[in-house]
Amino acid sequence: MKFSKTTEYSLRILSHMSLNENELHSAEGLYEHLKIPKKYLQRILTDLARSGFIQSIRGRNGGFSFARSIDKIYLSEIINATEGFDWTPKCMFGFGECALDSPCKMHDLWVDANQSMLTMLSSTTLADLKSK
Repeated sequence: MKFSKTTEYSLRILSHMSLNENELHSAEGLYEHLKIPKKYLQRILTDLARSGFIQSIRGRNGGFSFARSIDKIYLSEIINATEGFDWTPKCMFGFGECALDSPCKMHDLWVDANQSMLTMLSSTTLADLKSK
């Protein structure tokens, strides 16, 4: 499973913020810690706020904070918000369609592995990452 750069950065930003979940995080501070290009970081922060994960606090001492409790933000939600993740299993060999009447030898194993990954993403929160 390969995620887009935007999803990778979104997960890194939110994971980093979750380490100090009750603090305000400045864009500059996030840039210093994560080294995400500034314009890209600003766009992602705007998108994360628009998606309801974080909120922007304006002003001299402003920054970004969580809009919801981190134990209510699931990795699957973040992925879905950033890249509209398609949760249907894809062929491991890259074929457009699986021939269900005669699936390849890896089909059942791949479906099980894919389902395990989806279950993990749908049941893991930012709070879970913080405690690991």
